[in-house]
This record gives sequence, C-alpha cells and structure tokens, in this order.
Amino acid sequence: MIEARHLRVLRAVAATGSFSAAARELGCTQPAVSQQMKVLEASVGTPLLIRTSREMRLTQAGEVLVRHATGILSGLTAAEEEVAAIAGLRAGRVRLVSFPSGSSTLVPAALAALRAAHPGTRVSLVDAEPPRSVEMLRDGDCDVALAFRYDSVHDDSTGESTGGAAEEWGDLVVRPLLSDRLVGLLPEGHRLAGADTVSIADLADESWIAGCPRCRHQLVDACEKAGFTPRIDFATDDYPAVIGLVGAGLGVAFLPELAMESVLPKAARTVTVEPAVRREIVALTLPDLARVPAVAATLDQLERAAAR
Repeated sequence: MIEARHLRVLRAVAATGSFSAAARELGCTQPAVSQQMKVLEASVGTPLLIRTSREMRLTQAGEVLVRHATGILSGLTAAEEEVAAIAGLRAGRVRLVSFPSGSSTLVPAALAALRAAHPGTRVSLVDAEPPRSVEMLRDGDCDVALAFRYDSVHDDSTGESTGGAAEEWGDLVVRPLLSDRLVGLLPEGHRLAGADTVSIADLADESWIAGCPRCRHQLVDACEKAGFTPRIDFATDDYPAVIGLVGAGLGVAFLPELAMESVLPKAARTVTVEPAVRREIVALTLPDLARVPAVAATLDQLERAAAR
C-alpha cells in the first residue's frame, strides 16, 4: 500500500536530486529518507530511483508516481483542510426533519442561535411526523429528527401514570427537550368554554376533530380511559385547520400547548384537561452522527430553545 508520507519523500527526492537534500527539506535524517524510499519501492514492486556515484534520477515508474503524487497530495491537503473546517464548525451541514409544531416554535430559535455561533454551518429542514421522521433518520435521509411520543394519561393530583410508552428509540441517541401538555380546544360558545378545567369525561358526547395518526391514536386511548369512545368526524394534520373547524362549532379537539404557541385561535377557547395528557418531545440522532460537531451543536441549540 502506498502511503502519503512515502509520496512526500519521493517528491522531495525528485525535486532536490539527493537523499541528503531531501532530508534537509523534510526536516529528518538522510537514513530515514533512504529507508522510506526502500519501503515505497517494496510496496510498488519496482525500482523508482537509479542511483549512481554522480547522480540520482527517476525510473520511468518513478516519473509516473511523482506525476500522480502531486495531485494525490494536493487532494489530500484539501481534504484535510475541509475536514478540519467541519471539525472546527467553520463548515458543515445538518439535515433536520421536524414535525410542524416543532418547526414553527423550537426550530427557528435553535437555528438562529446556531447560525450566529457557527455561520459556516448550514442546516436544511423538512417537515415529517413521527414515525416517518424516525424512519428517515434510520434510512440515512436526515441527521437529526425532532420527534415526539405520548405518555400514558397522567393524574396531576397524584403524579402517577396509568401506563408507560413502549420503548421505540433504543438504537438512537435521545436528547430530551420538553414535556408538552395537551389542552382542550372548544368553540367559544361551548357550555364549558369558560371553565378553568374540564374532565375528559365531560366531553363524551362531543364531535371530535383529530390530528395526525399518532395524535389520533392517543385521543382514542385517552377517551377510552375516561370511559367512552370519541366520535371523530374530522381528521387533519394541519393545526390551523383544526382550530378553524373548532371555531366554526364543528367539534372539540385536543392540541399540544406547543402547537398553540404559533397559532392564534379564532372563535375558539383553550381549557385545561384532566387527567393530563402529555407528549415527550425529543431530538434524535444516530450514535455515530452524535459525534459530528455540527450535529452535536444542533442538538445543543434545540435543547436551549426548548428551555426558554
């Protein structure tokens, strides 16, 4: 195998015409230069230099190797400099995928802070709900996935949970960001719209508007634990559409508090729902990617954005 250090020695010998002159240029000893040339010739299986008492010149094979060495070493130097820039966060890219309410709340603050601290790092953003976003991470289509999963129904009066969420991210690096409570969304003319707190069971006879498939499953689970099966008349992944449908008096809904931060409800009122329903919001990446400086910096900024 040809090593870069041997190519550097060969190029120095070819440029200076002797082992001793090459040694002075490289800052090593003449025997060290001679030894490395022997190793290189053994690696390629043919002589590279013709040595006489009066001169030292390249063989045809030596001329070919020196010609290629210039391009190889230049490319290697460029690669080393580019990698050093990425390692030092002077360059690099991160492919981020996030669910919509995370894209409109956590992501902007995190990416603005990342750009201010490391302007050479570029981040691309694509919207996707879990589990699709997690599949994209495992398939190599992104570097960081902002995702969520629902806890079981909690009772804030006891702090106890009626069950646990199945472990689904065991092969990934999980950076917890925040616990996002769901709130009830009611038409402003609803009989319970002025209440501070509403029991899920109080909404048993309502028409419901559901969100993404994972959110829909959690809605059904929470209602069934409260003793009824919700009648879902509408389903949409678009939070403004959910709010619009509720505001038009077409039903009630559960929405994450995070989603409400970026949407102004019209003709609808939010109420605290008991027992509490929460979702755990996390940033996910692969173990090897977690050691990439730009990815690690992105995770740090997402965590800081969630803490504000």
